[in-house]
Amino acid sequence: MSKRGIVLYLHVHQPYRVRQYSVFDTAAAHDYFNDPNIDTDRNNEKVLRKVADKSYRPMNALLEKLLAKYPEFKVSLSITGTFIEQAEQWAPDVIESFKRLVATGRVEIVSETYYHSLAFFYSRSEFERQVEAHRSKIRELFGVETSVFRNTELAYNNDLAKWAEDYGFKGILAEGWDPILEWRSSNTIYRPIGTQNISLLMKNYHLSDDLAFRFSDKNWSEWPLTADKYNAWTSAATADQPLLNLFMDYETFGEHQWADTGIFDFFENFVGDWSQNSDNTFYTVSEAIAAVPPVAEISMPQTVTWADSERDLTAWLGNSMQQEALRHIYALEDDVMRTGDLELIADWRKLQTSDHVYYMCTKWFTDGDVHAYFSPYDSPYDAFLYFINAVRDIRWRLHHYHGTGSLNG
Repeated sequence: MSKRGIVLYLHVHQPYRVRQYSVFDTAAAHDYFNDPNIDTDRNNEKVLRKVADKSYRPMNALLEKLLAKYPEFKVSLSITGTFIEQAEQWAPDVIESFKRLVATGRVEIVSETYYHSLAFFYSRSEFERQVEAHRSKIRELFGVETSVFRNTELAYNNDLAKWAEDYGFKGILAEGWDPILEWRSSNTIYRPIGTQNISLLMKNYHLSDDLAFRFSDKNWSEWPLTADKYNAWTSAATADQPLLNLFMDYETFGEHQWADTGIFDFFENFVGDWSQNSDNTFYTVSEAIAAVPPVAEISMPQTVTWADSERDLTAWLGNSMQQEALRHIYALEDDVMRTGDLELIADWRKLQTSDHVYYMCTKWFTDGDVHAYFSPYDSPYDAFLYFINAVRDIRWRLHHYHGTGSLNG
């Protein structure tokens, strides 16, 4: 019998947040992302430096320690282009520490869209340009090729799986959502329906979210979560299954769950506990694909994501503001690309980052609380207003290139 393996996948991302960009700024100032007020959470430099101190530096140091101590320990990362650009500018030591992790040969980089966009659902050509830009940046920075794909927010459906296979990826990641899995387990590998060669790894959201969301919740019946208890749960989950796919944001460690919750000590102890059992191991995503053949086909005709209680696209498309924002930004594609202006194209692409419409969400209850926690704006309506003003300015800039167009289109 092959070893039981944990596939630990962490997603590293920071958006360029739009500043308080007013209608009076349009046609006058094109700096949508540079908030001069250092005290606001719209100041991208401030946020990056804060999260680097709380999460990236201590977690990278811990991962280096664990990789040195436990030969079986491995991890997979996806790192967005928008994060890389900001870290290169404001925390280059963080980039260097990621390079050291990848250089161990036991940290795999997963492919995705450079700008953390929803382009797959709006423009296949722009989507592929962003995937290629990301692969190129990873190749340039880390000297490695990517062979497994994750779409923004784990947004996945059958069409994406077919695209990924045709594009040459050998694996793809998705949420292990109960209505799709039904009686089946997420703790193995599947073949997406209509494909021949690509493998699907599905997140065990119960055990992943115990860390990502519930770890510090003192009202949770299982609080406090100890390494021993979690080790017992993960061992039970893999008692008759080959894999456990733990997928979460990298910022779970130190930013969403602060250091004083004990998250770092917990993680170090858990990795130690799991590694002590000779029947256990860790896999990168590619190693899991090589070790475990698909057990069955699985179909997701409708898009499933890893966000909110519905696990669909309503976190980004649930109201008319969000729908209009995305419609307006993608409608500019042909005119923007025709300019050949790299700065203008980069600004347009930064506005595609899914976080912008996430901040416009108007859901209530628990999902609404999560959106509000992440948002740097006073309200979803402010998020929409500043964004749409930036879109108006993009149109103004295009007007000067093409001599056509309207600020009100």
